[in-house]
Amino acid sequence: MNELELLNDTEEIIPENIITKEQFVKFVENSVKFEELMMMYRCAIREVQTKLEILNDEFKTKRQRNPIDSIRSRIKSPLSMYEKLKRRNHPISIQSIADNLNDVARIRVVCPFISDIYDVARMLISQDDVEVMEVKDYIKNPKPNGYRSLHYVGKEYMKVEVQIRTIAMNFWASLEHQMHYKQFDNDDMPEIVKQLTECAENIYHTDVRMQEIREDIHKFNE
Repeated sequence: MNELELLNDTEEIIPENIITKEQFVKFVENSVKFEELMMMYRCAIREVQTKLEILNDEFKTKRQRNPIDSIRSRIKSPLSMYEKLKRRNHPISIQSIADNLNDVARIRVVCPFISDIYDVARMLISQDDVEVMEVKDYIKNPKPNGYRSLHYVGKEYMKVEVQIRTIAMNFWASLEHQMHYKQFDNDDMPEIVKQLTECAENIYHTDVRMQEIREDIHKFNE
């Protein structure tokens, strides 16, 4: 059963008088259909995460090292779902969450080296039961602020966003997220973005150099 079959013809209609994010959050917290949808997202995360763990073990058996350093997952909060639907002018409904949001379920994979990112992605999408719906390569095409990561939206029976990045990229992204600089509107923003971009560039070049060193070490061991 997919999310459309779950919700079709049986969706709990969100009352028209629900117009604030607080009202939306309160409604979905008591919605059986919303909880069923979230349960399906949680199950999808477990399935994809299990695949990644198995692939990591298989890679280690063949190459004597792990391409994955860590795996973390999360389900988007009801408040974040509401804000994203509103921001993109989508209907505010449980069905709309399933139809229009690709990142309700997210898995973040952290790898030691850039080459590991593409190895993990290639292994994951080669699975017969994984349908790739969207790919965004922010490593080759970083965002203006310097953000780098490889994003896949895959689907078995539910959409799951998989973000794959190096330890260094994850370090930068975690700190950038904590700064909350985007909430301010002042003349210092261009300079802050410039500094963040410079840091991201330095981190990326460090990633590249570390991979080169690893490859040199591997040659010595041959």
